[in-house]
Amino acid sequence: MSTTARVTKADLVRQHLDAVIAAGLAPHEKLPTERELADEFSISRLTVRRALDQLEHEGVVYRVQGAGTFVSDKAITKSFELSSFSEDMRARGIVPGSLSMSAEVVGAGARIGYALGVSPADDVVHIRRVRTGDDAPMCIENSYLPERLVPGLVDRLGSDSLYGVLERDFSLRLERADQVIKVTVLEPELAAELQVPAFSPAFLVMRTAFDNRGRAVEYAESLYRGDRYSYELSVRRHGRHDDA
Repeated sequence: MSTTARVTKADLVRQHLDAVIAAGLAPHEKLPTERELADEFSISRLTVRRALDQLEHEGVVYRVQGAGTFVSDKAITKSFELSSFSEDMRARGIVPGSLSMSAEVVGAGARIGYALGVSPADDVVHIRRVRTGDDAPMCIENSYLPERLVPGLVDRLGSDSLYGVLERDFSLRLERADQVIKVTVLEPELAAELQVPAFSPAFLVMRTAFDNRGRAVEYAESLYRGDRYSYELSVRRHGRHDDA
């Protein structure tokens, strides 16, 4: 018995429009009307509408009532991705750096131990850095890593990206992260390190990063200047909503 999926007429219309758009139809350029597509494929307008509904749901096209269906613009906003500070800055066209750095092996304690899934008595590597973008202070970053996973890390740190060192020297590739972002203000001492007035707004980013074996490799708390850093999201409503 064949298990080949049945290709519907709506699928054929959708494939045709995908190909037309991929061939070079510009964003905001108008597609053929439902009637024109129905006549071209000798099918009902309802079938054409199903194909357009699917393309709209996927964000490939958008509709303007009374005007027609148009090609959507390509997404250009930065999505949430797991990246190091250095990678993030370079992606934004900014040169990353560090104003100061310290690294030491300390006891995890209850809070860090819980975040990393280790005993409070276990050792962790604590790295504290004031990170810069184009030589201007950007964030204060505190990273914690289980010492048993990165023995000797303290002596290997330099100007390289932490994630680069983890992958190169310890074969640890971080695959995913749980992240929480909160709005806060900077206490006077921290504000001075970031060269902004006391109690200036900031983002507190808390992140636990995991490798491909599901192990918590890094817990980080980063304070970003609110005037120099932002998160960009592109969100979309799914389906058709006729109510106001």
